[in-house]
Amino acid sequence: MSDNTASPTAPAPATKPVRRWPALLIGLCLVAGVAAGLGWFMTKPKAPPMELALEKLGLSRPDGLLEAHSLSQLPKDLLAVPFLKATLTEDFVFYYETHADRLGLIGSLRRIIYEHDLKLQDSLIEQLFDQPADVALWRGADGRLKDFLLVMDRGGLAKVLEPLAKVALDDSQLSQLGEMNVAGDVVPVYQLTYNASKALVFASHGDKLVVLSNPTRLYDLGSGPTDEPGMVSTQALEALLAGEKLFPEAFGLLPKAPEVKQRISVNASVLAMGYQRFIPNFAGLRFDMDDKGWHSFLAMDELEDQPDFDFKPIWQAMPMGASACVALPLAAEQQKPLLVKLGADDNAAQVMIEHMAGAAGLCWYADSRLYTPLLVANLNDDGGKLDADLGNLFGSMVGAYENNVAEHAFPVVETQEGPMHRWQRQVSSNFGPYPAKDAAQPESITGKAFMQVSLARHGSTLLFSLDDKLVDKALGTLDKRFPPMADVVPKDLLMPVYFGPDAMAQLMQRETLDSLPQDMEPVFYNAAQTYLIPKLRTLGGYGKYALTLPEGSEPDGHWQWLPLEWKAL
Repeated sequence: MSDNTASPTAPAPATKPVRRWPALLIGLCLVAGVAAGLGWFMTKPKAPPMELALEKLGLSRPDGLLEAHSLSQLPKDLLAVPFLKATLTEDFVFYYETHADRLGLIGSLRRIIYEHDLKLQDSLIEQLFDQPADVALWRGADGRLKDFLLVMDRGGLAKVLEPLAKVALDDSQLSQLGEMNVAGDVVPVYQLTYNASKALVFASHGDKLVVLSNPTRLYDLGSGPTDEPGMVSTQALEALLAGEKLFPEAFGLLPKAPEVKQRISVNASVLAMGYQRFIPNFAGLRFDMDDKGWHSFLAMDELEDQPDFDFKPIWQAMPMGASACVALPLAAEQQKPLLVKLGADDNAAQVMIEHMAGAAGLCWYADSRLYTPLLVANLNDDGGKLDADLGNLFGSMVGAYENNVAEHAFPVVETQEGPMHRWQRQVSSNFGPYPAKDAAQPESITGKAFMQVSLARHGSTLLFSLDDKLVDKALGTLDKRFPPMADVVPKDLLMPVYFGPDAMAQLMQRETLDSLPQDMEPVFYNAAQTYLIPKLRTLGGYGKYALTLPEGSEPDGHWQWLPLEWKAL
């Protein structure tokens, strides 16, 4: 694997079925977690980007972009990553070849060809999937990439489809929606219904073919909204059929170079799962494949008063043994209104943002849970003057409605010893690590379990987690009673991401089995034991990785693509 070969999770943005691909779940949870955890501190970009050509043409900005030299080869190309080849096996490829939507679409086309006696080769279907293509994708209401717009460009292929037009007026599944004008030619727009309730729109001109997966997203410019995800105007389709490359600009890219066989770009809005406004300097991820393999890139947006990219204090405070870690620079000025909303008064919020400095990070641990990472942030001094405000903010934002408790919340327990000041509150939660019977007042616990949510300041370091044991371990690290992550990560490299496959496999196995009680979900539990757990064990056999950025990296403008190098530790 080369220095910047794609990570074990590199292909994640291109795939949906998380049960067959644990790496995707890992990658999405990492970014979603850091987005939520760092939400207090991040600011807005310096200036909005220029209006893009696609937006002028009524095409909403895509959330993902796949530029492939062959759609049918993509799953196999993903397996070119040694890590994925060992963990995904051939059923990963077969999944896409036997997907219900693909089979339904193929069946519908073959029926039309047969019943109308069209002189088309049966291999046409395979040709359609074995062509260079650009695919723009948009998120659905559930946050997953759902709607797509596909553009194909291959000599003569679009013309081969012209016989389909002859049956559009005499077929139950194929109909003509309207017409467009491309380079002075009238181009019909068709709708194909398949799998009973699904449909897609397509049109062809010359050597180009466009396919829109959701007919309800097609509209005429000026007669509908363009800011709703997945909206595509007929004018945008005309431009694409005329040969315009509208998609790369939306990701700060030039058209794909010939030597790049596959290019997968994902907007941070997908990975951040709705928290993108809190991490505006994270723009997206990209994975390129050429003759040397896969390569990873991180896109950043410049911020006003951009903080230094210095993550060393984070790794000095994080306890060793993490499953995965993410670190980002902090810029807190614009988050004052959020702190006020959470309970800090105006003056206290101003004091807090003035004391925030450097970077913050999140780490997940195998002996904790996926939803209880450890957050570490830094202050620009010992932070003692912030303690009263930290305590008030913690008390106002952490808690749950409890039974038979004063003010319907358990009291905040405050302790101080030397440079350490800690705040802790018991909170009822069915996801908590402690059973209700272990509480000091079991009858007051709402549900079957509880958490000991903890916030601590140790000198100039802030620690927070829903799992109090992680905060205890971090305090031990700062007191030099437990080794830090700094002992195992590169000391002279800029490392924003750490990945420990062994510990991650343990964490994912625990989360999977806990979500599938054997007595309630015996089928899925047995399937996980048979198919997923062996893959996780294979995952655990890989060494640790550090994702590093080039020395001196700092975003300068919008969509600044920085190469991510994967260093084996």
